[in-house]
Amino acid sequence: MTTPHLPHWLLDSIAGNSVVAWAVAAFWLFVVTLAVRIVKTRLLTRVRAIAHASPNTWDDALVYALEGTRVPLVAAIALVPLAQNLRLQPGVAHWISAIGSIGLFAQLGLWASRFLDHWIKSSRARALQDDPEAATGLAAASFIARVVLWALLILLLLDNLGYNVTTLLAGLGVGGIAVGLALQNILGDLFSSLSIVLDKPFQIGHFVVVDNFSGTVENIGLKTTRIRSIGGEMLVFSNTDLTKARLRNYRAMEQRRIVFGFGVTYDTAVEHLQALPGIVRDIVQAQPDARFDRAHFKDFGDSSLNFEVVYWMTTADYTAYMDTQQAINLELLRICNARAIAFAFPTRTVELSSPRPLDVRLGRASG
Repeated sequence: MTTPHLPHWLLDSIAGNSVVAWAVAAFWLFVVTLAVRIVKTRLLTRVRAIAHASPNTWDDALVYALEGTRVPLVAAIALVPLAQNLRLQPGVAHWISAIGSIGLFAQLGLWASRFLDHWIKSSRARALQDDPEAATGLAAASFIARVVLWALLILLLLDNLGYNVTTLLAGLGVGGIAVGLALQNILGDLFSSLSIVLDKPFQIGHFVVVDNFSGTVENIGLKTTRIRSIGGEMLVFSNTDLTKARLRNYRAMEQRRIVFGFGVTYDTAVEHLQALPGIVRDIVQAQPDARFDRAHFKDFGDSSLNFEVVYWMTTADYTAYMDTQQAINLELLRICNARAIAFAFPTRTVELSSPRPLDVRLGRASG
């Protein structure tokens, strides 16, 4: 049996390789590209079916990671074994090897980054319902994990390409100082975000008051924190400003101390003045969520005899407090009206006096 002879033009040399060698290389790239597309589609279909039937989140993250498979990157990786079967100049072979290494580390970074991002976001979404404090930490952890991942991959890539990583890190340290000075405001907000995550002065879902603004924390980002005000608008605060502000957090409040006062007129009988603290005590004690503390005839005002009342709400609900205060006010008003006790309001009496009567003469104007 004789071996068929190839046409002579297939054996012609182009850049040191025959036409057949270049055709085999092109066919190899085509096969790799086609195989990646087919395998990616079939593998994703099977993994998605498993993920939908599973309550776990890591398999959903795996699907999201596999969706990040990039055909050009895989083709770049496939250039490395291809170049080994071709006769190439040392410089060209070096560049092809470098491209393959970049494609490999970039694809690994995409898989790992997408897996971490989806897994942390899923965990954060569940934590928002059960543990908002953990959700805040996961948001920062997602950013830190991706920064560390890509920094490690870049260093490994540079080391693989033959660069002296130790010298590079030393140079980056000097350059990092200049960058840090230029971006000190942004970096300040970033570190303030980490301070909020670690120190936990407030968390997502907490009701806070900052200066004259109040609302519920909806998101703690790397640079800003978003608070939904009572009026419905979104308030955006710099993290640095929040760490410096005097902030009141009402989430941890279990009880509410209430102080209010009222005044009665000076012509109120002493017996009524003695009875009023007891009347107020009975009114407060009749409220379901209130615990009476004290009621006293406090002082003599400019136009009223002033009383001060203190009681505690056993719930932090603001609506419950307002309902209780309203009930106390209405009952106090009803009892005082029944006993003819008048509430005071600002009044002023002006008395005119003279040591002798004034002469008053009526006359007709001339003219």
